Amino acid sequence: MRLSRSMLSFVGSFLLGISWAWLFLGAFFAFNFFLPMHFILALLAGVFGAIPGMIAILLLEHIFTTQAHYREAKKQTKLLEALLAKQESSELR
Repeated sequence: MRLSRSMLSFVGSFLLGISWAWLFLGAFFAFNFFLPMHFILALLAGVFGAIPGMIAILLLEHIFTTQAHYREAKKQTKLLEALLAKQESSELR
């Protein structure tokens, strides 16, 4: 079954929201777990807890950007082919 563009957009936005939640929750829980030991250690743990969420966000944003670039390249190719066909038809006259 092929998903429609709006359904894919919804799924992508949903996954992006999950990634942001993963980032904040990972940082929050790691920070709070290590806070009784030492504050600097808790800060480092918070940064390391946020890394999986950051990676997921970057990966999804890369996919969205690549997809938008591909669509724009298709539009430009279509326009360039039309211009080339128009130029060739005017040269033949």
